[in-house]
Amino acid sequence: MAKLRYLVLHCTATPEGRAVTSDEIRRWHTAPVAKGGRGWKQVGYTDMIHLDGKVERLVSNNEDAEVDPWEVTNGAVGYNQISRHVVYVGGCAKDGKTPKDTRTPQQLEALKRYVLNFHAKHPCVRIIGHNEVAKKACPSFDVQRWLRSIGINQ
Repeated sequence: MAKLRYLVLHCTATPEGRAVTSDEIRRWHTAPVAKGGRGWKQVGYTDMIHLDGKVERLVSNNEDAEVDPWEVTNGAVGYNQISRHVVYVGGCAKDGKTPKDTRTPQQLEALKRYVLNFHAKHPCVRIIGHNEVAKKACPSFDVQRWLRSIGINQ
């Protein structure tokens, strides 16, 4: 068990408007490498925000300020033991390659509610984008600027 220190925001890096299911995410992350997956033991995210704004729990947790071994997800190398991870569906332009903030109005509202609620429960936990701890475009928007726009100044 470790103290929760980060909430990491992600995107699925899928083309704008393309729906993604939790089964797909699980397959991408946990299928053997030989079968096109990453071979992980656990999916990479605690929660997923669908195009319509629905928030789906992928890995259960007890909502406390500790990361129990059964709550660990594989969202960011070196940060998984001390983080929770939330992903929104999208993050790429229609070409499937170019990073783009593709959050729908419903996703924007759902992510805002999610983050504000999380921050109210865990004000000492730092909220970051995956790109702040890895050389990636994910989540395809400036998390710190967005946080300020919704009233969170870390």
